[in-house]
Amino acid sequence: MKMSARNVLEGEVKNIELGVVNAEVTLAIAPGVEITAMITKKSAENLGLEPGKQARVIIKASHVMVGVD
Repeated sequence: MKMSARNVLEGEVKNIELGVVNAEVTLAIAPGVEITAMITKKSAENLGLEPGKQARVIIKASHVMVGVD
């Protein structure tokens, strides 16, 4: 698979929370390090995501924000 995104992290699906429209997918990318993404439920189904399956986190963003009180 080729793509323009440079931030590609290999991981393992740890959890999937299916909603009516969206799915919250959590991948473990290193011991104690997890990333959670919201994708459509249909995409989760099409990708065949399930706990234990290997997958990639692909981050393509022009802005990353951080805030504090």
